[in-house]
Amino acid sequence: MAAPHAPAALYRHGLGLLLDKDIDGWVGLWAEGGVMEFPFAPPGLPRRLDGREAIADYMRPYPDRIDLHDFPEADLRIHGTTDPRTVVAEMRGVGRWVADGRPFDMTYIAVVTVEDGRFTSYRDYWNPLAALAPGADSAGSTR
Repeated sequence: MAAPHAPAALYRHGLGLLLDKDIDGWVGLWAEGGVMEFPFAPPGLPRRLDGREAIADYMRPYPDRIDLHDFPEADLRIHGTTDPRTVVAEMRGVGRWVADGRPFDMTYIAVVTVEDGRFTSYRDYWNPLAALAPGADSAGSTR
């Protein structure tokens, strides 16, 4: 199935790919020069990833760290903005940390811009305290 072009639909499609642990498919939704930013990243963690390849390198090990089970629909809100290319998403991801089986439960806000059916900008406002937990690695998960 081809990815949708509208920002909200593309975002929802991307969440499904993450739940399916299809990181290559998710990275495939990105424009070559896309930028992913983490404005609240604590020192030592990336604040910005430039280009699809950098995003792929960052995301590739994600399923080995966090086993996502759901983005509950009750907690998912996607808001349009005055720029039709940009949406603001509020969501909650739940699952478990792979290393020790502890529950994973994080709330996110993302500001996402889509051009020509591809993510071009994704500012991920996640909770940096999770990355500072004992045993957390550079992606905010435990090994």
